[in-house]
Amino acid sequence: MTNKVPMITLNNGVEMPQLGFGVFQVPDLSQAEAAVKDALEVGYRLIDTATAYQNEEAVGRAINNSGIKREDIFVTSKLWVSDFTYDRAKKGIDASLQRLNMGYMDLYLLHQPYGDVMGAWRALEEAYKAGKIRAIGVSNFYADQLKNLELTMTVQPVVNQIEVSPWYQQTDEVKFNQGEKVQVEAWAPFAEGKHDIFNNTTIGQIAKKYGKTNGQVILRWLLQRGITVIPKSVHRERMAENLAVFDFELTTAEMQTMATLDKKESQFFDHRDPVTIEQIFGSSLKQLH
Repeated sequence: MTNKVPMITLNNGVEMPQLGFGVFQVPDLSQAEAAVKDALEVGYRLIDTATAYQNEEAVGRAINNSGIKREDIFVTSKLWVSDFTYDRAKKGIDASLQRLNMGYMDLYLLHQPYGDVMGAWRALEEAYKAGKIRAIGVSNFYADQLKNLELTMTVQPVVNQIEVSPWYQQTDEVKFNQGEKVQVEAWAPFAEGKHDIFNNTTIGQIAKKYGKTNGQVILRWLLQRGITVIPKSVHRERMAENLAVFDFELTTAEMQTMATLDKKESQFFDHRDPVTIEQIFGSSLKQLH
């Protein structure tokens, strides 16, 4: 592998690749399996899925058929809010393991900060102590929600997977997590192409200097902020391109230029808006009653 991915040591001592591959919005199982197969062949060793993505089975098949040792691949999945009680979370963890067809997961996250978070987290702690999961964390938790969990539970989250892109840089949230020794992992690093990000001239000027693409500059910028990142692609050439970001480094001035692009708003939806919460998570949460 020409582009050696650095390893991050999480707060429980487990090592995790800093750059990985995500399979969000690839619900077609044959396409998801093919994408993960390609990603592993290109050189990725961190694969990120979730119950809600409905492709854990395909991810598991690709990994189990890859010929790569299981311990050399870092597998992440996430529990959906419809399973956020202690009892349902215990079953949800086992269901993820069954779909992946694996004896353990490297990282398991609570996907959103809604529902009986404490009950679900208790189930994750038990699975962690039992060896079913090597590390446990959260996704989309704001600083106060993370702090509440830390103060209430006995095992500290190792990762918080949040939206971070040039348009939504989350400077304060990133700083808080890093201060708590919680690894920030960026989802949607390219903001799914919004505001023509791949042709942005400010990013493009930096890219041109290094003979790189806008996407590669964005990934480099995130990595230099100490953030783990999981770009998604179903195109093998783009997977390889996203991995080729360890042979150049942005200057302090270029990092500051990237900082000027922050629009300071989510490019998808406000996780704190009650109407949005009802629309997106309401039906899942009502299943708990």
